[in-house]
Amino acid sequence: MVVSKKNYEDLRKQRLEENKKRMEELHLPQLTQALKTAHSPTPSPMKRTKPRVIGTEMVEVRRSSRVAHLPAPVYKELVVYERVELPRSGRRYSYSRRDLGNRVYASDEARDYAIDKAEELEAKLEGGHPSFVKPMLQSHTTGGFWLGLPTHFCRKSLPRTDCTVTLIDEEGEEFPTVYLAHKGGLSGGWRGFSIHHQLVDGDALVFHRIQPTVFKVYIIRCKGYDEEGEKDDLEA
Repeated sequence: MVVSKKNYEDLRKQRLEENKKRMEELHLPQLTQALKTAHSPTPSPMKRTKPRVIGTEMVEVRRSSRVAHLPAPVYKELVVYERVELPRSGRRYSYSRRDLGNRVYASDEARDYAIDKAEELEAKLEGGHPSFVKPMLQSHTTGGFWLGLPTHFCRKSLPRTDCTVTLIDEEGEEFPTVYLAHKGGLSGGWRGFSIHHQLVDGDALVFHRIQPTVFKVYIIRCKGYDEEGEKDDLEA
């Protein structure tokens, strides 16, 4: 039996009315409205690290020439941030990154030899000034040229702010370097010192602080281990 189109429309309207009545009994329209008006919590703003401020300056705000005849200019505060720069030097150090593929790593015996000799030298230093021994790694002598210093030494014997640290070699030649206090190491200028003295992996350096930001540096070569071995073989 086929239901007529008119009867079908009547049944559909009746079903819609029943559904609407049921929704009103369950208070669904009110719940829908409440959900639409609800607000999600506001997320807290992300914290941003602020650079360290070391002072301020008063600078003149730029003004148009058309108002030059008006009253005195307005000044505003300009924040000045710390920046450590090395004094200009006539030295030029040549270094090719192709050398990185020809790195030579010191043997454990040669490395230990240099460290022992450096510690013996450190024990003989006079003057009561603090010192430490620093074995050289590839990162100190090739590629990055960054020299991290012992944390306990930095906290006890070096400034808490960035500054220039001067290294004096055994010939008396001075090499200014940039000391980064927050990282505890030498950055700019250390590359020149390393290349000039042809430091390699396995060498050991003795840093003897003779002034607050001045170090006397003694170099013990790891190749001395092989030289002593050859000497012993000749004498045998």
